[in-house]
Amino acid sequence: MSQSRGRFGIHGGQYIPETLMNAVIELEDAYNKYKDDPQFNAELTELLNNYAGRPSRLYYAEKMTKDLGGAKIYLKREDLNHTGAHKINNCLGQALLAKKMGKTRLIAETGAGQHGVATATVAALMGMECVVFMGKVDCERQALNVYKMKLLGADVVPVTTGTGTLKDAVSQAMREWTSRIEDTHYCLGSCMGPHPFPTIVRDFQAVISKESRAQILEKEGRLPDAVIACVGGGSNAIGSFYHYIGDRDVRLVGCEAAGRGIDTKDTAATINTGRLGIFHGMKSYFCQNEYGQIAPVYSISAGLDYPGIGPEHAYLHDIGRAEYVAITDEEAVGAFEYLSRMEGIIPAIESAHALAYAMKIAPTMSKDQIIIVTVSGRGDKDCAAIARYRGQDLRD
Repeated sequence: MSQSRGRFGIHGGQYIPETLMNAVIELEDAYNKYKDDPQFNAELTELLNNYAGRPSRLYYAEKMTKDLGGAKIYLKREDLNHTGAHKINNCLGQALLAKKMGKTRLIAETGAGQHGVATATVAALMGMECVVFMGKVDCERQALNVYKMKLLGADVVPVTTGTGTLKDAVSQAMREWTSRIEDTHYCLGSCMGPHPFPTIVRDFQAVISKESRAQILEKEGRLPDAVIACVGGGSNAIGSFYHYIGDRDVRLVGCEAAGRGIDTKDTAATINTGRLGIFHGMKSYFCQNEYGQIAPVYSISAGLDYPGIGPEHAYLHDIGRAEYVAITDEEAVGAFEYLSRMEGIIPAIESAHALAYAMKIAPTMSKDQIIIVTVSGRGDKDCAAIARYRGQDLRD
């Protein structure tokens, strides 16, 4: 699937300043050296299993299945991982790689705060310095995660430029990396940015589909009819899709944040509303204004309000292998509440976008068909925001 120099069809590449080229080449060389190294992979597997709590469960949502009256629904429970999301998979991998490279400091960007918490967690575990860049707006709406990062020993830097959200945090982290390459590794949290990041993040997150494929074969004796995951930059989705890409009968569905609707400006649905561009070191699809500038985006979900999408997703869209649907705030909040009441599982509002689409299509499918939905994270961090959305102000 990956082509030369990290191209996925026309997407990907390395559109970066000269000052970053050495760091990116050093990272690529190290990754190529260690990715198939038995000792490296044994260390990573040990951490994933005994620290992060993998393999994550593949849970049959029986009540949800019966209530919707169609396809069997299984939930891939990434919310059960240590730190409460899929982000730990990639952070453990990248931090281990950084240590092998002799780096002593991790920097990261974060939106909803889950990647920041995961990076701060592995930095604490491995005795590394940690600095997390987070948009000022996101700092305010995810105050609990800011506290957690500081508790874990990280410096949290609020980013006030631009819209004060995820894209600005990425830009600031890249600037910081440029100024301090020798001891610092940029632990990028999604399958985006310049090569080799989209490939590295995908490979570390592909543990999701590696497990779910084996688990569904064990439980049902066959592959699912559809795999559904939410998409911002797209790391949990590419991880959920990767080991099914060759299985043409498995529908792959990414659920983007439509915000207040794809017919409004308050949206973050990149594939549905964006067009080809170059930003953050990669060629892909981006939400842009009429002048080709990156447009402000909006979603109730801090983790999905990124104005672009990872290059491999753009390629899967181009070749028709995966489909990308837009889910509104209202639909996602409905799914957030539905899963909580129906299965006793409070999902991240990001994951609720995927659940919302499963709720739409399951009733149209037959009872012998199977859907796997990735619950990419848990919803503790979102309860205050969803309460506000419903007109209730939670006070500590």
